[in-house]
Amino acid sequence: MMGVFRKTLTILAVLFVSACASEDPLIYQQPDMGSFQMKWNIVVADNARLVPPSRSATPAEWQDVLGAEIDRRFSGYAGGRDFHIAVNVDGYALAPPGIPVLLAPKSILVLSANVWDDAEARKLHAEPERITVFEGANATTIIGSGFTKTKEEQMRALSRNAARAIQNWILTKPEWLALPPLLAAQTSEAEAQLE
Repeated sequence: MMGVFRKTLTILAVLFVSACASEDPLIYQQPDMGSFQMKWNIVVADNARLVPPSRSATPAEWQDVLGAEIDRRFSGYAGGRDFHIAVNVDGYALAPPGIPVLLAPKSILVLSANVWDDAEARKLHAEPERITVFEGANATTIIGSGFTKTKEEQMRALSRNAARAIQNWILTKPEWLALPPLLAAQTSEAEAQLE
């Protein structure tokens, strides 16, 4: 019995160490976004709904971390045409510690995204794009990231995935970016395969 317990602890330790090496999505080459250049990045989280079980986060915390990750993903583009990205955080769950393997709560972020053309002073689509992201599949999700990550690390992982999902959605609209339709589709598909 003691041998099984030691083996289980060893496996959990290996999973914990490998979780620390999760990949940053910006290590890959950024896709071409044509004329895109971000002017404003607006994040609103005042009405974000906490879905239990969850650690709690304030609207200001969501605005800071999600705004920073959107800036991080999009600020390098200088296509010459100004766009605004406006995001509303609709709901979230930040996994608390549970029972490893048996009960491993998942972290999730749900948001609504809008893209505005600055020169035309108009939103480029009728309805907000609803986006749902998880932390991603890695060792931390097997035993529950509530054990292996702080709240801030969970929020950063969700925000990075959200920024990437927003980018993938924008790339499905090549007419916004003055990109050839085929190039935009290939770029979006290649990016999706990196998940």
